[in-house]
Amino acid sequence: MKLVLYVIRLFIVALLLACFISASSPYATAEPLTLKRAVELALAHSPASAQASADEQRAFASYREARNQYLPQAVVGSGLGNSWGYPLTLEGIAPSIFNVSAQSAVLNPALRDFVHSAQTEYGATLEGSKERRNQIVQDTALTYLELVKWEKLLPAFRQQQEDALKMEQVVTQRVQEGVDSEQTNKLARLVSARARLHIAQAEGTVEVLRNALSQLTGVAVSSLQTDPESVPALPEMQSQTDLAAKARESSPSVLFAKQHAIAQAFRARGEHRALLPSIDFAAQYAVLAKFNNWLQFFPTRAFERNNATIGVVIRFPFLNPSQHAHAQAADAESIRANKEVEVTKNQVTQETLKLQRAIQQLKAAQEVSELEYEIAQSNVDTVDVRINSGTATVHDAANARTEMAERYNALQDSNFELTRARVGLLRATGELDSWLDIRK
Repeated sequence: MKLVLYVIRLFIVALLLACFISASSPYATAEPLTLKRAVELALAHSPASAQASADEQRAFASYREARNQYLPQAVVGSGLGNSWGYPLTLEGIAPSIFNVSAQSAVLNPALRDFVHSAQTEYGATLEGSKERRNQIVQDTALTYLELVKWEKLLPAFRQQQEDALKMEQVVTQRVQEGVDSEQTNKLARLVSARARLHIAQAEGTVEVLRNALSQLTGVAVSSLQTDPESVPALPEMQSQTDLAAKARESSPSVLFAKQHAIAQAFRARGEHRALLPSIDFAAQYAVLAKFNNWLQFFPTRAFERNNATIGVVIRFPFLNPSQHAHAQAADAESIRANKEVEVTKNQVTQETLKLQRAIQQLKAAQEVSELEYEIAQSNVDTVDVRINSGTATVHDAANARTEMAERYNALQDSNFELTRARVGLLRATGELDSWLDIRK
């Protein structure tokens, strides 16, 4: 019975200790953050997304401002004041106890084009928001992938450090025994120092990337844990497809430039049409006061305190040099916007072609790095066999393992640079969302 109680106590103590360790570990209860979830959080929390949303609201408000000029604008007020002689107007309205005025556009060719311009500019703003969104998606994905890369390298660096320390201890003993020279000891220490340098660089890079990903997603650094298995495979590039043409058709930058050019054309035409006749609706009601000398100039029977006027205001502009110059400036802006479309198309084409060529070159570089790493692995195996047969030294083994580690690091760098270029090409062709399986 005592033995059973003793076993139960040990079990309870072990359970409490496990709970304490689990609670004290910052990553014990952290749910892995998938790549897709990281991108979705970045789109929701990024300041750039908030800025894009504010730009959309501003553009839509500008469109409504132009369109609503067709709706009556009413003003209620009063024009109280004393009069000496004939009652003059106060800011264009006769002095009155109470007045209401309303006006709106009825026929205005210039305003119609300005409304179309504002509406088209709103569409251009939406395309600009898509460009910012794609930038956020790309930055988040690359930050996540680079963090995964360095987190994968850290264990390999630590293993390299352990091997280097063991080798350094062996060389130190051989130096003390007079088998190796002091120069060999310095070389062994150099290998250990390089391993420590790699670890320090990797740990610093991981810390920087974790903070960057935390700022993008809004997830606390202490609970941020990547999930390498959540990274989908990158689609293969189709060499027969004209990716440059596809990029020009789907690029938000090109679509933004086109919409902006159309908006500028509408605005330029509107500035010219400002010289055409226009018709506005106008109405006014006023309650006049007797202390404004009205009775001195109008007979008592003719004076009416309640007055109203309703009608249309017709304008025929025939001499306005300033507006002519303003319209010419708008024409120049329209021409510039059209040329900007061509410039943007050329930039997108050049960037897409550069990415295609870069991917081809990086694929070749990756193949070279992979073969060099395989050869370095074979050299390590060969040196191990030679050491067992007594034809190789410890120093040969250290050199072989150091070379293998360097080739492994170069291979990982080559893989990531190829991934970076392929992600950039996916963004250029508009396939980034489909790769990550996220909604636009």
